[in-house]
Amino acid sequence: MPQLARRIGRAKPSAIMQVAEKAKRLKAEGRDIISFSIGVPNFLPAEHVYAAAREALAKDSGQYGSNRGSDALLDAFIAHMAKIGLTGYARVNCATGIGAKHVIYNLAEALLDEGDTIAFPVPYWTSYMDIAEIVNAKVELLPCPASQDYKMTPAQLDAALAKKPKVFLFNNPSNPTGMVYTRDEIVALADVLVKYPDTWIITDDIYNRMLFDGLEYVNFVHVRPELRDRTIFIDSLSKTYGMPGWRVGFMAGPESVAQAVTTMNSNHITNIPEIVTAAAIAALSGPQDVPVQKNLEFQAKRDQVMAVMDAIPGVVCPRPQGAFYVFPDISCAFGKSHDGTKIENDVDFCNALLEAKGVACVPGSAFGEPRALRISYTCPTPQLAPGLARIQEFFAELA
Repeated sequence: MPQLARRIGRAKPSAIMQVAEKAKRLKAEGRDIISFSIGVPNFLPAEHVYAAAREALAKDSGQYGSNRGSDALLDAFIAHMAKIGLTGYARVNCATGIGAKHVIYNLAEALLDEGDTIAFPVPYWTSYMDIAEIVNAKVELLPCPASQDYKMTPAQLDAALAKKPKVFLFNNPSNPTGMVYTRDEIVALADVLVKYPDTWIITDDIYNRMLFDGLEYVNFVHVRPELRDRTIFIDSLSKTYGMPGWRVGFMAGPESVAQAVTTMNSNHITNIPEIVTAAAIAALSGPQDVPVQKNLEFQAKRDQVMAVMDAIPGVVCPRPQGAFYVFPDISCAFGKSHDGTKIENDVDFCNALLEAKGVACVPGSAFGEPRALRISYTCPTPQLAPGLARIQEFFAELA
């Protein structure tokens, strides 16, 4: 029998989706399950987004669209970027994809030859490692534990870039930690980046509008404009607009990179569908009331989660200021038991928590940090307090 390609042996199913699927299965079996696992915003787009989709459906041409993205969509994205101070981009600097993950995969294919190195901090979004392995790139990891608030230092970045990686990938606000780099921290990192002109910079900033406590979003290009010619900004509709299933991602950067992503699109997806395009334009260009209101709700939920995390003895949880995650270090539970079940690591902890209390979280090892777990607090508000209470009870019952 013919063999599969070697790259399939390097590809792994998403650890986040595996936990989410297990929680769904248990719920279908009648278990009372509260899921803190998958990172979906759990709200629907505003009505004007649906209205635009319905209108486009009524006028559907049935034709192929642009590999790059329609002019109207690109213009809406460019205007959207300008609102956060990323100006001076034209259509030739932009490209779209079937979600930000697809855009990042395209960039990996376009920028990394086999054996090239990509560097990124730990904890990382799971797909970074998966995509690097599929394209057979080497990975340079920058460990950022809870003791340094899950943030990379300039010295760490300098040491990593001195090894000449082809790409540096940066996520701010962070999934899985929810941490946000301040302007001063971005300036300090950008001052390092300018020293290494042969490294591409990808800023995966899809949570850039989900910021709390009055923080501002800052990109490397804001503070060091000379980095623009090798910085690629990533954005998405999924989190900000409650549209994860619509699958619309964007990039803006050097013209050569945008053209490479467009060429990749021409060879596999062809284009974003016409109806999705219309909805995306409406989301970006229309009233922003829903995203603003939801961000306030997420900040309140963050406060609710942190009150419980801070009250559990031994748990260390840096306070996130963006996205909708907390990432507590739960290693204080290792070596203990719950109702006869020994907990040796984060996977044991999450399995025991799910079985005993019906609460689904993602083990931190999925994000490169096995001392932690990720809580996504986007569940319906009535489920949040009971779910947190179950976690607190679980810890109290450890022996």
